[in-house]
Amino acid sequence: MQKFIPVVVIKEMSETDKILTALKKSNIMCAEITFRTACAAEAIEYASKNYPDMEIGAGTVINAEQCEAALAAGATFIVSPGFSPSVAKICVDRNIPYYPGCVTPTEIMAALEYGITTVKFFPANVYGGLKALKALSAPFPQVKFIPTGGVDRSNIDEFLAFDKVAAIGGSFFVKEALEKLAE
Repeated sequence: MQKFIPVVVIKEMSETDKILTALKKSNIMCAEITFRTACAAEAIEYASKNYPDMEIGAGTVINAEQCEAALAAGATFIVSPGFSPSVAKICVDRNIPYYPGCVTPTEIMAALEYGITTVKFFPANVYGGLKALKALSAPFPQVKFIPTGGVDRSNIDEFLAFDKVAAIGGSFFVKEALEKLAE
């Protein structure tokens, strides 16, 4: 797993090359392309074929249908804003990493029942940030977190210093990479 997982929203296919090239030039070899737009599956398929050295996943996957479409397009990992048993089952059955959004002990326990030990913590800033992650780590020492939402350059080092943080997710990686590319 990469340490940085950029949350990528592709509104038009023409943006795909620019964004992925910018990420690569920033040494970020991963992209979570969200299912928030009509061209998400097409963008994942294009990225998977044209950027084989990058990990291309699907984000904002909220049901089995989207999960199936993402996997058919070539996604190598799936991310959800919450926990979906149907998405978890598909991913576990196919040995695909699934990072469901889990912010409560109940959600974490549901993920653990599927053997999922790395979860997205979203929105991190709303649900208590690093303080909450530390509290949740006590009863769930086997769980690693991917904080997303409210993580930025002002607090990223604090999150990365915590050994239960597997990676950081965020759209700010895309913004920074595009700004760097424009320089």
